[in-house]
Amino acid sequence: MKTNVLSVLIAIVLFSCGTNTQIVGAWTKDNIAANTSYKKVFIAALTPNTNVQNALENNLASAARERGIEASTSKQTFSTTFTSTNQPTKSEILDKVRAENADAIFTVTLLDKESETRYVPGSTTYYAPMSYGGYYGNFYSYYNTMYPMTYDPGYYKTDKIYYLESNLYDATTEELIWSAQSKTVNPSNIDSFARDYTQAMINELIKDGVLKK
Repeated sequence: MKTNVLSVLIAIVLFSCGTNTQIVGAWTKDNIAANTSYKKVFIAALTPNTNVQNALENNLASAARERGIEASTSKQTFSTTFTSTNQPTKSEILDKVRAENADAIFTVTLLDKESETRYVPGSTTYYAPMSYGGYYGNFYSYYNTMYPMTYDPGYYKTDKIYYLESNLYDATTEELIWSAQSKTVNPSNIDSFARDYTQAMINELIKDGVLKK
């Protein structure tokens, strides 16, 4: 399953400035801001890795509560650990969601993962002489003292890129009301990834009028 690949995020530690999550596409149901006001959201990260699941669901739930929206998570709600061969039925899921009094469902899952190798070019720096005396007076003195050009050779870097899909559903009608696809490059660890991903989702939900500022 592609969702299994999401579990490797927990093991990735790369030399980078940190997680970089960008929205690459989003869709919102017409008139969602005018017609809907959700009070409680049920959050489900679709991955078999419990560390990844906890980080994503807890960060999303905290962000929702900070904005006055109650939140429950699949990890807290379901005592059973589901697998590809032991999946919950529709009634099992929806009964739990409605027992939590959730009126919205937020899901996140991995669509794809890829490795991209790119060439990082080197740099050349020129040091202009301060004066033409001293070691600039003859070739060997100059050569032996200082190179006028310093060269930093280029190198190849492999980026790890993850594409995720996030969906918001109406818990009563099961209708999709908002969806976004995001791209995360070189996550340094799962905690920073979860925080950065959550912030990107909140920003997009506000931008699309689903959440108020």
